[in-house]
Formats: sequence, structure tokens, C-alpha cells
Amino acid sequence: MDIQIEGNKINCPLKGKWLIATPEERVRQTYICRLVNEYRYELTQMGQEITVANGHRGQGKARADIVIWRSSEDRLSQKSPLIVVECKAETVTIQEEDYYQGYNYAAWAGADFFVTTNQKETRVFRVVKGHIPKRLDEIVDIPKATDNDKKIKELLSQTKAFTRDEFSKLLFTCHNIIRNNDKLSPEAAFDEISKILFIKIRYERNNTGAQIFSKDEFTKLKQAYEAVQSRDSRPFYQQLFENTKEDFAKDDLFEPNDTIKIKEASFEAIVEKLQIYNLSNTADDVKGIAFEKFLGRTFRGELGQFFTPRTIVNFIIDILDPQEGEIICDPCCGSGGFLIRAFEYVREKIEKDIQHTKNRLKERFYGKDFDTLTEKQKEKITEQISIYINKLNTELDTQKEGSRVYSLSHNCIFGTDANPRMARTAKMNMIMHGDGHGGVHHHDGLLNVNGVFENRFDVILTNPPFGARVEKSLLITDADRFTNQEKINYYIGLYGEDYLSAMRQITDHIGTPVIDLYISGKLSGLTEVLFIERCIRLLKPGGRLGIVLPEGVLNNTNLQIVRELFESMAKIVLITSIPQDVFMASGATVKPSLLFFKKFTDEERREFDEIKQVATVEIRGKYQEQLAELDAYLAERSNPVDEKKKKRAEKKVLEEKIATEIWAIVKTKFDYTIPIAQVQKAGITTTGAQCENELIDLAKEYTPYRKKNKLWSAKEMSYSYDVEDGKVMRRDQNGNTKELC
Repeated sequence: MDIQIEGNKINCPLKGKWLIATPEERVRQTYICRLVNEYRYELTQMGQEITVANGHRGQGKARADIVIWRSSEDRLSQKSPLIVVECKAETVTIQEEDYYQGYNYAAWAGADFFVTTNQKETRVFRVVKGHIPKRLDEIVDIPKATDNDKKIKELLSQTKAFTRDEFSKLLFTCHNIIRNNDKLSPEAAFDEISKILFIKIRYERNNTGAQIFSKDEFTKLKQAYEAVQSRDSRPFYQQLFENTKEDFAKDDLFEPNDTIKIKEASFEAIVEKLQIYNLSNTADDVKGIAFEKFLGRTFRGELGQFFTPRTIVNFIIDILDPQEGEIICDPCCGSGGFLIRAFEYVREKIEKDIQHTKNRLKERFYGKDFDTLTEKQKEKITEQISIYINKLNTELDTQKEGSRVYSLSHNCIFGTDANPRMARTAKMNMIMHGDGHGGVHHHDGLLNVNGVFENRFDVILTNPPFGARVEKSLLITDADRFTNQEKINYYIGLYGEDYLSAMRQITDHIGTPVIDLYISGKLSGLTEVLFIERCIRLLKPGGRLGIVLPEGVLNNTNLQIVRELFESMAKIVLITSIPQDVFMASGATVKPSLLFFKKFTDEERREFDEIKQVATVEIRGKYQEQLAELDAYLAERSNPVDEKKKKRAEKKVLEEKIATEIWAIVKTKFDYTIPIAQVQKAGITTTGAQCENELIDLAKEYTPYRKKNKLWSAKEMSYSYDVEDGKVMRRDQNGNTKELC
């Protein structure tokens, strides 16, 4: 059985008619074909959009996408079905609540199996009857039409390990093939795996997910290539990589002259291992988390600094609560963990809003009078709803220009990393998770580049390198200039004069030490100190920062003046001390803290400056005579050199005393509460194993606290949707409208 599509219509054999070929309908008909072709079910024992009711409470109805009975006789006798299937459009991420909702439908119908699919990801669950489960039991597969009761019982008992764990292990197996056959380092072997993954992604995307890049397919393509190429042509697998580089050229994933650096036999062995997965149709969650696990096992020791444990990433993002429309940055992005989670966090908000809109739409059209309508009227309404839902789904498409997720992906996620391998890895990691990679650059995080410059970001989250120093010998050079004129014009179009002004940080300071760009550079050369100032500068007034820092930044007396500098730029809104265990698995030995800042608003800036000015006049007036005497003595040329040296030291002590007294007044008058928390367990042990995570409860406690005390006002976007005459109009909070197509 094949899918039949003509124009914008798709054949629905279970309905006996042609319907609008919406993305959800395509997924549904694809799965029906699979039920017929692979599982050998007859159309006569299946139904589409079947109403199931909650008979236990006498209330609640739902329309199950596909229902399968053991036989056509069971269907005619209205017996309980065997399987209930819920379908989502390919662009829709299936949320946990979707599983429970669909599970309820299956339970109401009395089914034994529940399936949920968006074509990228298909998961099967057993239905435990008689109670609402605390968790869903995922199993291996649904039964085939010919399976007997014993086989069905066996399937119900076979729980399944998550696909992403299997995928992660498989990637590591491929990694070992390269290390054994080609003797490359772990990092170099990782680079080669990445190239093959993107060859596979490109091929399977271009073949609309229908053709897996298997060893047999590679052999067939290779033979066709060699039949028309001369003997001195590059090997076919190298040509595949050239084509892949061209397709991903704008993403800056690979160097123009880069080649695959493993033997063709290794390449073929890896293709064979990976052929059980179609990366075009594999869910972003599966690909992304598997890729992260692979990264964690590949990079150890020196490169461990690039990996922030997910429990810490989740906590920082939960505290900062980024919103749709806010611009987010990590200037030391490493493998992209913070940016990926921020992207997912905001995307989930958008998906929930779209789902609420769909639910309201269904409530409007499937009202109390729906059951009184004729079948023809019902079908017309159902078809109209499908059209509206199809248009709403475009809001979730990262490739649909103007969609909400496209805007998030292309306009709101930025990062830099000074390590070229890590910058490339971050881009790959983000592609594996769905998108949002275009704003990631290989660049020194202390310098401006493209969309990363001062006063631009609503949210910054980062884990900067600890303990190293930026020396005076590190100069800004011509190599730091951005010279791609085509892209320069592109960025000028996006950011205007702000971009040109930001680039002068580099062009006007060629030959200048990087450390001299920062006030804190006169006080300390520690990288973590410079990055605190950098991050605060990157923020818009009122923007917020979450940063991982060594605890010494807080309690080292030598850094008191540095802390005062930062407190003159931003408010500290939370300090969280976490156990040293968290980073030990990555090879770090410093006890970390998580600091959260909010950059002064314009009003807070004025208030702070006024308080400091008044305090400065008061205290310097108090010591005016002493200062005048010291200045007069130092100005007199005839005074002895040794005595002048003593007076300079005396003046330095007096200036430090004045500064301390000024700061004491400022702290008293510009006073606010700084919440401090300490957790003993943060979800990960010294070996990297999971444990209790007190950060989850802390985030839940902090959110109502910061809202009650109005610690910051996030920029929240809001949209409303109007549907009429086949059109779906989106209206934003500023009254701007857009028709969804």
C-alpha cells in the first residue's frame, strides 16, 4: 500500500475519501501504510478519527487518530480495540502531556497498546488498566496482525531502553572504529564522526526521509559515480563530503580545504553501523541528547572545561526564565549546552502556546452542538479545523521564514568560543537539537563579532574558563578584524550604526592589549574577572546574567575591589553555592558558585551614581586638608626623594580609606537583599552518576520570590490568533498582524 497525494489532497482509505494533505494527515496516512505493509493489518480492522469516551466517569470525549482492532469482526461488534495511535505533525515536538493525554484515550477505549508518532519519532506504551500510572511503560513494539495471545503478552512485558541511549552507544562504537583503524586521537576521531553524520543528514534530508544512507546505498552510488569519472578523480566518499561542505557552507561547519581523514574501509564500516537510523526522521531530542552523551565521553581532561553538567544548565535557565523575543548569548559557549537548552526552553513555551490555541480552536468548532450535525457537516468542520491546524503548525517550523520558531532560531541565539573545534561542535550540537546555530562564531569571547556586542542582550548564561590569566602580551591584531564584506553588509542591514560602532572596539585598537579594554583589567588579569565585566557590558540595561564562577571570586580579600566594580554595574539577585562534586567528572577541582546579576536599569544607574557622587563629596571633604597637604608636599621639587616616597605611600593608604568609607555609604543607601543559597546535592556525583538534585526545589522556590519582589521584568511576547474564511491571522502585542500560510 502506498500513500496517494494529488495536489493538496491525500487519499484516506479508512475514510473512503480524499482530504486536505495537512502535515498531520500525512503522518497519519504514512503510519496507516506502515500498519498495512509491515504489521499486515487489514483496512477493515482499522478506523480513523474514532470517538472514544471516558465511560468510568460518564464524561469526556476524544477523537483517536487511528484505532486498530484484533479483527474486523471485533470492530463490527464494537469490542475494545487492541491499539490506539495518536499522530502529530512532523514539526510538532511531542510533549510529556501528549503521551498522558493519548494514553488516557487508549485507556478509555480499553486498548492494550498506545502509540504516539510524529514520523520522526514513534514510541509504543503498554496500557495498564484500572489506574492512572505515575509513569508510562515504554515497550519494544506493537504486535503484528498474525501474532497470537502469547506473543501479545510477551510484547506487553518487553520494556524498551531509550533510543537515544542506543544511538549514543552506537556513536561511541563508530568512534572506536576510527581510533583502532586510523589511529587518530579522540578529538580528531570525533571530527571525522561529525563529518559522516552530516553526510548522512544531508543525504537523508535531500531524499525527504524516504531513503536511508546505508552501506548498500553508498555502494550503489559509488558504482554510478565511478562509471562516469576518470581514474584520477577523488574517491567517492571524499566527493560526498565536498557536496556536504557546499550544502552547509553558510553554517561554517568545515574548513574549505578540509577532507575526510580516515580510510574508505572505516567510512564504510561506520555507514553500516549508522544505517539503522534515518537522521532526517529521528527526533531532535534523540539525536541531540545522544550527541551530547557522545561528546561527554569523547572529550576528557583539558577539554572538560567545555562541558557544563545539564543539572547546572537547567537550573541557571530556570532561574533566568528566558522569554520568547529575548536575545540570548553565551560568550564562552563551549559545546553549546547553555544555548541549546535556552533554545529548547523558549521553543517549549511557543509550542505550548500553539497547543493552547489549537485546543481553543477545537472547543470553538467541536461545541456542544457538534454531535447533532450530519456526517457531511461534521466532515466539513473537521476538514476546516485541519486547515487551521496546518497553518498554526507553520509557527513551529525552523525553516519557515517569519515563523515564531524561525525568529527564535535565527534572531535570538548567539555565542562565541575561542576554540575552533568547540565552536564547530556547538554548531553541530545545535543542529542535532533542531536549530539555532547561525549566531555561533569561532572568536575570542572578549571581543565583538557580528551580532555579539555591548548593550544587546536580554539574557546571558555562561561558564567562563577559570584560573587562567589574560596577559598584557595578548594584543588585538589584524587577524581579529572581520573582513567578509558580504557579511559585513548583511550585519549593517541588521544592526545599522550599532554594528559599525561595535566593530570599532577592534579596528580602533589594533596593537592594544585585550586586557586594556576592560576596567577590571587594571585590577586583575583573571579570565573569570574579565568575563564578568564582559557579560555585564553585553547586557541591555535591566538584562540578566547567570554565570558559573570559582567560589574564590566571592571570598578572596584580594578581589574586594573587583567585586565593588561589578556591584557598581549590576545588582546581585542570587548566589548559589554548589558542591565541588558537580564538576569533578569533567576534571575540574575548583569549588564553584552560581552567581546571578541584573544589570542596572537606567533609573538604577542614575540612583547609584547620585548616591556615590554625594558620598564622594562628603568623604573627600572630610579628608580635604590631609589630601591638600600631601599633594603640596609631593609637588615641591626640593623635598627629599625618600620622604616623597613615604608621602606617596601615605596618600595611597588615605585614598584606600576614602574609597572604603565612600563604598560603605553607597552600600547603606543603595541597599537591597541578596539571597544566598547552599545546596549539598546538585544531581551529579564525583563519578558523573545521577543523585538527588536540590537545585530543582530551589528554582521552584526562587521563581515566586523574584516575581513578588519584582527583581526584573522579562520582555514577554504575546500573540493572539484569529481564524476566519480559511485564514489564520497572528496579532502581536503591538497590534502587528501576519497571515499564516
